[in-house]
Amino acid sequence: MLEGVIVKPLRRFVDERGSFTEILRADWKDVVKDEIVQANLSVTYPNIVRAWHKHERGQVDYMIVVKGALKICVYDDESRELDEIISTAENMQIVRVPGRYWHGFKSFGTEPAILVYFTNKLYDYSNPDEARRPWNDPAIVPEKINGRSDDPRCSKPWDWFTPPHR
Repeated sequence: MLEGVIVKPLRRFVDERGSFTEILRADWKDVVKDEIVQANLSVTYPNIVRAWHKHERGQVDYMIVVKGALKICVYDDESRELDEIISTAENMQIVRVPGRYWHGFKSFGTEPAILVYFTNKLYDYSNPDEARRPWNDPAIVPEKINGRSDDPRCSKPWDWFTPPHR
């Protein structure tokens, strides 16, 4: 993983009534490195890409898929490394993304994806901390994907719709 990107599996407690999952705790020092000040909910229809953006003033995002499935990608322009994280409601995890990296996601499957995410900075409506580039920007060319340079998608412009399997 890129420095500061953390993925932590979440524990779901199931009984005959349903289930319970803690999705964020201040005492999870292995993943929570920031003071959380805002919570957001995003609904994304199947096969929609929401990318690329980054935060240049220190925002960090903590993402949790609570319904459906997302491919979350984090890209570093300097190292040309890309982390690709599959996150689903069935296998819940919290994904920490330092805002200095370009990041975004694609919803896949047959149902809308619901993402809950927490930030360490309040959204400033008059001066948002968001740099943007197109979802299909040909300048995003990973040399490594998940630490591997032998992935057939390496050294090519990133295509959100190319399947990861060989």
